[in-house]
Amino acid sequence: MIRKASDYTDLNKACPKDPYPLPSIDRLFYGRLLGLQPNPNAPHNEEKIVFITDDDAFYCKVMPFGLKNVGATYQRLMDKIFKEVMGVDVEVYVDDMVVKSAVASEHRKALERVFGILRKQQLRLNPEKCPFGVHVGKFLGFMLTERGIEANLKKCQVVISMWSLQSIKEVKQLMGRVTTLSRFISQAAETAMPIFGTLRKGGNFIWTPECEEAFLWLKAMLATPPVLTRSCLGIPLNLYIFVSDAVVSAVLIQEREGEQCPVYITSKVLQGAERRYQRIEKAALAFVITLRRLHLHFQNYGIVLRKPDLAGRMVAWSVQLSEFDISFERRGHVKAQALANFITKLTPIGTPSVEEGVWYLSVDGSSNQTGSGVGIILEGPEGILIEQSLHFEFRASNNQAEYEALLAGMKLPRELEVKKLMVKSDSKLVTRQVNGEY
Repeated sequence: MIRKASDYTDLNKACPKDPYPLPSIDRLFYGRLLGLQPNPNAPHNEEKIVFITDDDAFYCKVMPFGLKNVGATYQRLMDKIFKEVMGVDVEVYVDDMVVKSAVASEHRKALERVFGILRKQQLRLNPEKCPFGVHVGKFLGFMLTERGIEANLKKCQVVISMWSLQSIKEVKQLMGRVTTLSRFISQAAETAMPIFGTLRKGGNFIWTPECEEAFLWLKAMLATPPVLTRSCLGIPLNLYIFVSDAVVSAVLIQEREGEQCPVYITSKVLQGAERRYQRIEKAALAFVITLRRLHLHFQNYGIVLRKPDLAGRMVAWSVQLSEFDISFERRGHVKAQALANFITKLTPIGTPSVEEGVWYLSVDGSSNQTGSGVGIILEGPEGILIEQSLHFEFRASNNQAEYEALLAGMKLPRELEVKKLMVKSDSKLVTRQVNGEY
C-alpha cells in the first residue's frame, strides 16, 4: 500500500467556505462505532487535486482528506444517504458512525437497515474500526455509554498528572485541555480565572497561590467527573444560572426518580463591554449562551418571559428566547453532587443580606436645564439586583421627577409579582404623602 502526502494550502485558499454545519457531540447518543471510507469526487473537480510523481501525474478517485470543504461535503452526503434512519438508528459525524439501539434485541435490525443503505450506495466499511455490540465506545473524544456522555479518562489523567506550571507555554497547554473537558467541570471559567491571569500581555509569568488552588480544584473535579445524561422528553429541565463580575455559568439538570441528573455544564468568561452589563443583563446573557449551545435540548420546550420593560440588547435576546417555553422557579433542595459543587463554588461572596421574601426599591428623580430623569434600583432575595435609569422626553420639576421615579419604579416589582416591598426615596414630599402623613 502506498500512502501519499499532498499540500492543498493554495487550493484551499482559492475555494469558498462551505457553510454546511457539522453535528456536535450533544446530538449523539451511546451506541456502536463504525468506520467509513471517503465518498467519490465530482468528476469535473478531479484535475484540481492532481499530484505529480517522477513517472506520471495522478489524481484520487475518492475525495482525499485535507481539502477545505471535505468535512462539510462529506457530512452533506451522509445526511442525504442516511436521511431515513438518521437520529433513529444511526448518528454520523463525517466518516465516523454510531449505530444505536435502546434495546439489545433491536440492535440487529438496526444494523441490517444501516448495512442495506451502505450496500445500496456501494460504500465499504473498515473492519478494523468496527466493534459491534458494545456498551461503551469512544466517539469525538468522549466516552459514550448507556448512562450518557462521560469524560475520556485518559484526557483527565493527563491534566491530573501535571505538576505546577512553570511557563506560559504550559499554561496554554493546560487551558486547551481544560477547554476540551470543560463540560465536565462545574464553573470551569470561574475556577480557571487566576490561571488565565498569567497570560496577560506584557507581564512576567508568576504562579501564585491562587493559581495553585485553582489548579488543584481542576484536578479534583477531573478525578471524578460527572456523567452527563441525555435529556428525556416529558420531564422538565431545570437551568441554574450563576452571574459574577467576570463570568457567567449555567448547569442544566433533569430530575428522574428523585435524582438530579446533570445534562450540560457551561461557562463563559465575559469580555470587554460584557463586564459592564447590569446583573440582570448578565443573567440573560448566560441564558442565551446556554440555549445557543443546547438548542436541540430545548426544541420541545418554550419560553415564557416575564420581565420589566427593557431595551437594547435585552430585547434582542428576548427575541432569541421567544421560540422556547421555559418557566422560572426559586431554587429548591440541591441533591445532585454535580449541582451541589456548582452551587457551592458559585455562591457569590459579600452579597448584601436581604430579608427573605422582602424586596427593596430605591428611587431617585432629578431635573435641570438640560432635562430630567430617574434612577431605579430593585434589590431582591438571594442577591437579585436590577438597575435602571430613564430619561424623560418632557420637562419636569424636581418634585415631579421624584413622583415619576416612584411610579416608574413600582412597575418593576409589579411585573415580577413581588409580594413584600419596601420603598426608599430621599423626597420628604413623596414619602410623607405615600405614608398618609398629609
